[in-house]
Amino acid sequence: MEFGKLCSWEKQGNRVVFQFEKRTGRVEILTPEIFNVFSGVVSEEHRSKAIEGDKSVAVDFTAAEADGAVEISTDAVTARIYDDFKVDFYKADGTVLCRDYRGSRKICAGLSDELKALKEAEGHSVEEQRTEAVEVVKQLEGDEAFYGLGDKTGFMDKRGYEYVMWNTDDPAPQMDNFKSLYKSIPFFITLHKNAVFGLFYDNTYRSCFDMGKESEEYYWYGAADGNLDYYLIAGESMPEVLGNYTYLTGTVPVPQKWTLGYHQCRWSYMSEEEIRDVVSHMRECGIPCDAIHLDIDYMDHYKVFTWTPDKERYPDPEKMIADLAKDGIKIVTIIDPGVKLEEGYSVYDKGVENGYFATTPEGEIYVNAVWPGDAVYPDFGKKEVRDWWGENQQFLVDKGVRGVWNDMNEPASFRGELPQDVVFTDEDEKSDHARMHNVYGHNMAKATYEGLKQRDGRRPFVITRACYAGSQKYSTAWTGDNHSIWAHLQMAIPQLCNLGMSGMSFVGTDVGGFGSDCTKELMCRWVEVGCFSPLFRNHSAIGTRYQEPWRFDQETVDIYRKAAQLRYHLIPYYYDLFFTGEKTGLPIMRSLVLHYEKDEVAKECNTEFLAGPNLLAAPVVTQGDRKKMVYLPAGTWYDYWTGEKISGDQGQWILRDAPLDTCPLYVKAGAVLPVWPEQNYVGEKDTNQVLMLEVYPGEGSWDHFQDDGESFAYRDGVYNQYHCELKDGKLTVACVHDGYEKHYQRVQVHCLGKTFEAELKDGACCVEL
Repeated sequence: MEFGKLCSWEKQGNRVVFQFEKRTGRVEILTPEIFNVFSGVVSEEHRSKAIEGDKSVAVDFTAAEADGAVEISTDAVTARIYDDFKVDFYKADGTVLCRDYRGSRKICAGLSDELKALKEAEGHSVEEQRTEAVEVVKQLEGDEAFYGLGDKTGFMDKRGYEYVMWNTDDPAPQMDNFKSLYKSIPFFITLHKNAVFGLFYDNTYRSCFDMGKESEEYYWYGAADGNLDYYLIAGESMPEVLGNYTYLTGTVPVPQKWTLGYHQCRWSYMSEEEIRDVVSHMRECGIPCDAIHLDIDYMDHYKVFTWTPDKERYPDPEKMIADLAKDGIKIVTIIDPGVKLEEGYSVYDKGVENGYFATTPEGEIYVNAVWPGDAVYPDFGKKEVRDWWGENQQFLVDKGVRGVWNDMNEPASFRGELPQDVVFTDEDEKSDHARMHNVYGHNMAKATYEGLKQRDGRRPFVITRACYAGSQKYSTAWTGDNHSIWAHLQMAIPQLCNLGMSGMSFVGTDVGGFGSDCTKELMCRWVEVGCFSPLFRNHSAIGTRYQEPWRFDQETVDIYRKAAQLRYHLIPYYYDLFFTGEKTGLPIMRSLVLHYEKDEVAKECNTEFLAGPNLLAAPVVTQGDRKKMVYLPAGTWYDYWTGEKISGDQGQWILRDAPLDTCPLYVKAGAVLPVWPEQNYVGEKDTNQVLMLEVYPGEGSWDHFQDDGESFAYRDGVYNQYHCELKDGKLTVACVHDGYEKHYQRVQVHCLGKTFEAELKDGACCVEL
């Protein structure tokens, strides 16, 4: 995009509008820490799918000409705008955040190839693509580390790599050289030694992020088409930046408590008999479990919103689901977007009748193929289509299904990728696949979430494979079709942590790997990571080794049980993290750098992670290892398994024994961890009488929440909040918000092998440790 010299500018409310020689641009101040840089190409307004509602607030700011630029300042950020719409950002004290690059630049190999191929496919010439492409080139100051960008491959720090935002279904084993996966979240956090900020490029077209691969002098973003539309998001720390980003795009709603339990899946459990056998083994082995997921084979010839009529396989689905529910098991069913092309099939017929499917440019319904064979694609960009899709959830709700798993929604297809010119709708205007591809899964998740919310009433449990920025408001996600290889176990940690730093905090991998064959050792080590992942699900593909732990040996069962029981023990802690996360945007599974951003080791730590602020997990992710080099940031930590105290004014490495049944786990001094007694599923035991706490000597505090665990009543204040304060060897507990009818009667405190109990009188007590 070329702008030319700045001709004039003026303030218009919270915007400053600039007239350049060749086009108009504007800078909008949404909050003191969030600035939007915009120039309309496709539209004069944002048309954002990620941001819903007006996020601007009243902001005091100044705008004046100074030193050849227009300077816009709030009490947190200063932006300087120059000719050709170059924009530099600084902190209020003058510290550089990011500046547009002005130096000479070699031909942008990555992006020009990307755009050339795409534009020529759309019928544009190379010359046209060079003028229409949206590009932003920022100067590398020298010490940047980059985090976020969704579920991309590779390590925590994305410096030196290049990625493409184009939701891609590729079942091959994804390695570091894969530029795109299933999700497109065009947001990253940049960490300097003296500053931190985020950049969110809200453009749904195919785009490229070069994080200093092309040059050590700059990093750049470019999109094949669309508006120049990006947000500078400031803050004094990485959590503040992430909080500001999720203020824009939304936070994860508190999930139903059972969804934090263990989920078992296979492509496919082919019959009721097989499902009952899996559940029976889980209970016999003492492995807690809350959900069984059904893959595509429960349907009638893969037709969505149907159940197979085969009475030998599923004689009575409703009875099966009701029977399993009595044993604490919930059923989650897969749903793909591809609707089978079959006259007489009600979903297809209704879609055709109402014009709900994507079309060719000539106006015919576009047909490709997925699991049911010839299939058509709902046009989720239309509200009426989303409403219709939501209505179809009633079929599953009536069966007793408790969650919906959206798959193949990149959208995937078996006859090559959908052409760029397939006609879709962008709310109130005609659009195409090029613009709507990256938000197809997002809109499908939104339709599913809103349909379930209206028809079931409880907090919807929706899983998605494909998503865009903001999808966290509607859906949890998993990282897609991984493989049973050690490289994918290793990649799980940076993938999940970077998703968390991209706003998606309810995420997980297919524990054990989806494709290929899992070994006993890999299964044991993977569950020791999976039990800390927000979404804890084992899933494997047809034709591969079954991954239920008893398929291996008794030692695997024992190790699996230990990990799953630890997860259930910690569910109250995780639930609290979700409760606070809905307000703060902070993830559950966190890279060390999120809390220790001045620690050089934490910046590059790829084999450890934090679960919330107080637990540090250092799993073994290499075959054959029985010891683990563990990095502990500065401070005092306690070994969770032995109680050993380890202190240091600086971060330190320690060598920890890590036999196959042990994931090294450390607790921060001053931590207060709400926990549960052993149980087979969420809700099996009454946990509303005794508040169980594990505490570790030091100073710290924690807020614990108590509610019904499934409705939205908490948003109307129907919850209890207990503030726990640990100081000077005393633990005080006080109910600071009383809105839920059930109350704890007493507190049971466990501290390094000792147990203390106290009655809660008027919601408060003090325990001397």
